[in-house]
Amino acid sequence: MAETHSPLERRLAAEHRTLARPLRTLVRKAPVKCDERCAVGEAAARMRAEGVGSIVILGERDRPLGILTERDLVSIVADGGAARPVAEVMTRDPLALPGHAPAYEAALAMVERRIRHVLVLEGETLIGVVSERDLFSLQRLGLGELTMEIRLARDVPAIGGLAERVRRLARLLVEEGVAADPLTLFVSVLNDRIAQRIIEVVRKRHRWERVGWCWLAFGSEGRLEQTFATDQDNGLVFEAQDGARPAAVRAKLVPFAREVNEALDACGYPLCRGNVMASNPELCLSGGEWRAKLKGWLENTDPKALLDAAICFDFRAIAGDARLAAELREWFLGVTRVRRNFLRLMAANALQAKPPLGVVRDFATEGTPNAPGTVNVKMHGLRVFVDAARILALAHGLPQTNTAERLRAAAAAGALPPDEAAATVAAFSFVQGIRLRHQAALDSFADDAANRIDPAQLNELDRRTLKEAFRIARDLQSRLALDYQL
Repeated sequence: MAETHSPLERRLAAEHRTLARPLRTLVRKAPVKCDERCAVGEAAARMRAEGVGSIVILGERDRPLGILTERDLVSIVADGGAARPVAEVMTRDPLALPGHAPAYEAALAMVERRIRHVLVLEGETLIGVVSERDLFSLQRLGLGELTMEIRLARDVPAIGGLAERVRRLARLLVEEGVAADPLTLFVSVLNDRIAQRIIEVVRKRHRWERVGWCWLAFGSEGRLEQTFATDQDNGLVFEAQDGARPAAVRAKLVPFAREVNEALDACGYPLCRGNVMASNPELCLSGGEWRAKLKGWLENTDPKALLDAAICFDFRAIAGDARLAAELREWFLGVTRVRRNFLRLMAANALQAKPPLGVVRDFATEGTPNAPGTVNVKMHGLRVFVDAARILALAHGLPQTNTAERLRAAAAAGALPPDEAAATVAAFSFVQGIRLRHQAALDSFADDAANRIDPAQLNELDRRTLKEAFRIARDLQSRLALDYQL
């Protein structure tokens, strides 16, 4: 029997296509601007007069230097800073994207960086500002209704029901033909909201104060690339205050983390079989302990140990004090980019997963007992792109965690030719799309069935495109082998 979808789900599926539109189509009015000598009070008056939530600060040749938002103004004016020049209080180097970029790139950046505004450029000319409200407004995207329901959910069973609706909606989006990039972003954003609400509900039952903490997402959740078949990969970083010993703080946080992990499991996000979870005391660490652990991994020459550790290199803040994650990320990138031996070991590991291209036939399929004639598109396809993008990010100090964003940032940093980066992103997205369509048709994700594709069941165009995507993955590995002389 065909699955019945609610009117909200149908509306969400239709309206979700908005995220595929070019950013320039979401610009509603010319940007409100000022120079860096403008007083905060004057900038606030301009924003109020124009009815906007941000003002862009321009420097020489009208180059954007920073941005000031409504949220910034609340604390600045409250502290008596209305007469200060905006240059002293603005957020410097705001994110800017070209007008032709799809809206989901802006949405992805907002989630990753916890920002609410993105500048839109045509060439070097500022044409507008797109806000989080523009992308996820109640009026245009039913996403707002669903996120509001998640925010208001009172207990774990209610949150679990909403998590199931997210999975149903994701299947519908696949049926509607939504592309892999915006779809995985959509799923990851809603999964973030569910995790955040669970953490809020559980936190109320645990009495500890004066502890700075941040819940971290690892793996596909950290990369904002979650699909239907996803288990938990998370950790905690904390800040011991008032001279408290890390072990004493950990003793308070682990029971909280265990309850969160169990609640996530009850909501359909299975416990990690490898115990990569915040309830594992080895992954509930102070900032100093995390730095020591990461440094130990950087110095480890055992390929398997490094492969097991790589899942933690894609960490991203989910809840709590995001500053702790940002500081850890800044330190980590500063260390990895000068560790040539570490990067070479990472590259050697990345070359172990060969794209399944055949010598005689198109694909090198495997003869597994339950799925003969199939290829594992996660292990031998997606992993190639993910590993290479991670190495590029760590080698060039790039803060992005999402694979496509890492590849684009690598091109911007001169580490990849732009055309090659664009082709690689397209290939990665195609393989991810094939995987999503396969998973959407499954009733169960037992064993590795969620990632096994039978190329013979694909239509001719998809088979050819999948083969070309694997060739691009092989070329990416060749670049790694050349860069690190492997």
